[in-house]
Amino acid sequence: MVAYNPCRPKHRRDAGLKSILSLVGSHVEKLNPLADVLREGARKMLLAAIETEVSQYLADRAAVVDSDGRRLVVRNGYHEERSIVTGIGEISVKKPRVHDRRIGDEREFFQSKILPPYLRRTKEIEELIPWLYLRGISTNDFTESLTAITGQDIGGISQTTVVRLKERWLADYNAWQKSSLKGKNYVYIWADGVYFNVRLTGEKQCILVVIGALEDGTKELIAVHDGFRESEISWTEVLLGMKRRGLEIPPKLAIGDGALGFWAALEKVFPTTRVQRCWCHKTANVLNKLPKKLHDNAKASLHEIWMAETRRDATVAYNQFVETYKAKYVKAVECLSKDIDDMLAFYDFPAEHWSHLRTTNPIESTFATVRLRTKRTKGSGSAEATLMMVFKLMQSAQERWRKLRGYALLTDVVQEVKFKDGLKIAA
Repeated sequence: MVAYNPCRPKHRRDAGLKSILSLVGSHVEKLNPLADVLREGARKMLLAAIETEVSQYLADRAAVVDSDGRRLVVRNGYHEERSIVTGIGEISVKKPRVHDRRIGDEREFFQSKILPPYLRRTKEIEELIPWLYLRGISTNDFTESLTAITGQDIGGISQTTVVRLKERWLADYNAWQKSSLKGKNYVYIWADGVYFNVRLTGEKQCILVVIGALEDGTKELIAVHDGFRESEISWTEVLLGMKRRGLEIPPKLAIGDGALGFWAALEKVFPTTRVQRCWCHKTANVLNKLPKKLHDNAKASLHEIWMAETRRDATVAYNQFVETYKAKYVKAVECLSKDIDDMLAFYDFPAEHWSHLRTTNPIESTFATVRLRTKRTKGSGSAEATLMMVFKLMQSAQERWRKLRGYALLTDVVQEVKFKDGLKIAA
């Protein structure tokens, strides 16, 4: 199979996609005889189920008769045949028509629960459309992609389908932004700002994201906001928005990178929340101030600091780093030194949680999928489209997030039990 490489030129990427689709299509073609049998079987089963549904509906109203004893609710032929797109291709069906001769308020209209009006695609196909879009398939390639998957030419799916899909996502996003956080207790929160290219404006867009860990260890997406360069004003708006939605209990610890805007906003909105700077971001910042030939050794030295078993060992490793590089690389040392207390805050929390607290990885790992999508499409066409895409991708990723390791200890953190070097201090 052709490997996908987002760095390849567009015409080569398109060729790769078409090659993949042709391979899938040829595989489906070989299975066509079986697929035809399955489709015919599915069609017969669907018709039998609808017939049974109609028969039961009529039987329940058999006593509804006129003055001459003639039934008023009867069969009346079939509706016009229509096609339903399913995972095994299109199935053509005719739904029985029911005629209710009563007048006024007594009259009923039969609505099939098995085959609702206007249904053109099964739920699995409806879910496949946004999945394909979010994974980087362009709107122009939708028909070809679905044809390769189902083995049949799929009608009724166009760029308009995706436009309507985005409109629905916008409505979902607006409703989600107003969802209540009342009663929620996020023990830890992770915050980060991620930049994306917007094709139509040629500018970079910053999406501000906050993820929280509840007392039971479950991680939840709290905020997705269109910010401006991770400014204090933007972050303040995000945090105040969380308060407006009912978040009354301040988090015990906030994990983020070195963006000053977030920390300034946190100090104003949740002043009692402690600070933990992300070691991945800090490592990258320090290495940027060192020659490349020193990166391997410097990275190993930094690793010894944040992976130390105790705060004392971490302090020893930190002092050694300072002594090694302070003579020639003052800026690198200053970059590390100015935040060292916040970098080591995790030692005051359960050791089982350290792997979650030392970095903003819950956000970074999720955005790997988001970045892949934007690379494939060279960025979204508009800022709104980018925001919707990030929101839906992160909602999808949330379903696969695991609970924190040692989540039972979160109760101790909430109750402000003291920890030293990750271990509970005996009362």
